[in-house]
Amino acid sequence: VAAVLAGLSLLSLLTCGYLAWGSRRGGAGEAPGNLLGEEPAAGAPRSQPHIIFILADDQGFRDVGYHGSEIRTPTLDKLAAEGVKLENYYVQPMCTPSRSQLITGKYQIHTGLQHSIIRPTQPNCLPLDNVTLPQKLKEVGYSTHMVGKWHLGFYRRECMPTQRGFDSFFGSLLGSGDYYTHFKCDSPGICGYDLYENDNAAWDHDNGIYSTQMYTQKVQQILASHNPRKPIFLYIAYQAVHSPLQAPGRYFEHYRSINNINRRRYAAMLACLDEAINNVTLALRKYGYYDNSIIIYSSDNGGQPMAGGSNWPLRGSKGTYWEGGIRAVGFVHSPLLKNKGSVCKELVHITDWFPTLITLAEGQIDEDIQLDGYDVWETISEGRRSPRVDILHNIDPIYTKAKNGSWAAGYGIWNTAIQSAIRVNHWKLLTGNPGYSDWVPPQAFSNAGPNRWHNERVSWSAGKTVWLFNITADPYERVDLSARHPEVVKQLLRRLSQFNKTAVPVRYPPKDPRSNPKLNGGVWGPWFKEDEKKKKSDKSKGAHKQKKSKNKKKAN
Repeated sequence: VAAVLAGLSLLSLLTCGYLAWGSRRGGAGEAPGNLLGEEPAAGAPRSQPHIIFILADDQGFRDVGYHGSEIRTPTLDKLAAEGVKLENYYVQPMCTPSRSQLITGKYQIHTGLQHSIIRPTQPNCLPLDNVTLPQKLKEVGYSTHMVGKWHLGFYRRECMPTQRGFDSFFGSLLGSGDYYTHFKCDSPGICGYDLYENDNAAWDHDNGIYSTQMYTQKVQQILASHNPRKPIFLYIAYQAVHSPLQAPGRYFEHYRSINNINRRRYAAMLACLDEAINNVTLALRKYGYYDNSIIIYSSDNGGQPMAGGSNWPLRGSKGTYWEGGIRAVGFVHSPLLKNKGSVCKELVHITDWFPTLITLAEGQIDEDIQLDGYDVWETISEGRRSPRVDILHNIDPIYTKAKNGSWAAGYGIWNTAIQSAIRVNHWKLLTGNPGYSDWVPPQAFSNAGPNRWHNERVSWSAGKTVWLFNITADPYERVDLSARHPEVVKQLLRRLSQFNKTAVPVRYPPKDPRSNPKLNGGVWGPWFKEDEKKKKSDKSKGAHKQKKSKNKKKAN
């Protein structure tokens, strides 16, 4: 079975016409290349590489040309083929968790964000005591810029991207919104504008431009105005291909034959995204960054079949701990790679980018920062073994929907009602309710509407709350080995228990009515005022003192 996956990973489609940059040597003002490891000449880029991290949203595992998709992605195919494809690469099953782990290098259990996502109306954000990747890069002279989707909370000004290490921010604060109007409704009547430039609503940019194209234009402006001899960190978190499913008309041209309307729209969105990344790469060459750059591409989680995404042949979807939710499309493209044109099958996780990029940037990782990520540059660039042998996919103590979960089912080591998942070497263990577990083959998208008749399901005995798979031998999670290997189950449950002892309390507060955009000029944005809190606190303290004084008089 593993051979099939390996075969899929090697399917590189022929690149298409608009990739002329493959043979170009760059535009005017581009510094000479340093492809062979020579000492850079005077006036060449500094040794610190330019770092461009591109994060796609909800792109399915199959939804790239080199994984056999019917959707054409010539840019991604070419960049990956000339770089290193990451074919054992993991993220988290949803938006906020993946983004928080990328920017901190820590598992969710160590930031308090282990349950769900940060909702628009919640007074919650990435805890302020966490040092972020852009903050560490700024310490060593990087200019740091973010374009795209934040989704790490904004209820206080201190939570905003510009307060968390980015010199500039242009994009949305929330998880999704209209691609043209940039409005987002959280619930009926709770709607607002969600496009920001730094700390203010970007009304001036509200020209009805499709967000993928608008964000790309902003990236081009940043690259044009920055000095390529100074290192830059550019975090481009595209909204695509997250719902709502919208795309400019011309990108539907090649996909009229797809009957399923969601799949057709999704394909058009991905085609537009692929072209956008081509334009970013052209800008890197034109303005003199490319030869000293590292481009990292990643999806934030698996695809959502009901919204057109495909994770075939993996099991499950976005929002689940099956491989289809957490195994992602990812690659690194850089002239600085030693083993270009290779495939990395070593274990890599999204937390690994934090220490890897800081080390490449010649930065320092403080001893008191307890990271869950590893420096994997030599693994990727030189083909060495990964220092990583395990991944805690998550422990969510709030999500206990497995009615039949119990301590007994977990051999007295673990309460299997809790949703959790862990990978140790070849083994993967899931407990609780892992989520939607179908395999959704390409035929499922053959009809006009969602067609679940083609989906494959495995019926398990009622009350099952533990699964064990050998992911190396069975990457599609078809053979549950929990009954056959109880000792392995116990070992992994003990490992879960050890991780859980290091967990911080979950941060998942109830919604705050003050978050309503109607109370904030029609805009989603910071609503929590520290001064108000202080006044209330002082007022309550004063009232308490007054009451105490009255009681004292009465007692006298």
